[in-house]
Amino acid sequence: MMKSIEFKVAPDWDEIEKIRNESAEFLQAHELSDDTIHSLSMIISELIENGIKYGNFKMVENQVIVIINIERNTVTIEVINPVDESAFEHLSRLDKTIQWIRGYQDPFEAYIQRIKEVSRKPLNDQESGIGLVRIAYEGKALLDFFVGDDNLLNVSVVSNIDGEDRI
Repeated sequence: MMKSIEFKVAPDWDEIEKIRNESAEFLQAHELSDDTIHSLSMIISELIENGIKYGNFKMVENQVIVIINIERNTVTIEVINPVDESAFEHLSRLDKTIQWIRGYQDPFEAYIQRIKEVSRKPLNDQESGIGLVRIAYEGKALLDFFVGDDNLLNVSVVSNIDGEDRI
């Protein structure tokens, strides 16, 4: 059975739910538990949303690429999207956020801290900054990223699974 799948996603908000469902079917075919599938689907959705939000889609052929690899005890999700110089501020925030999350012994502590910060923000503030913290905590995942010479941002998430995560 295929243990890896790749999706090419048009930068369209309606595509997120479609890929979420297709990736859930793929994960289900590998007998992952419903809880694990739910967590991984959340990760996929959050990363695609960020890819669309911060990507460079000036050229029609540009798209978001999602790659899911299942190994014995881990699932790796990579979301790749084109960026340009307008993404530098986002990339700086991405780096700071990932480093901030890693600074906590337990991602739950970072999650609680971020919830406290968000609760103090005005209601009209569009940036909650909660997505990456949700990925680390709810997805039990490690985040990383790099920008290649081809101006493609690759955000990767490694989520540990064990026997309890399988049905």
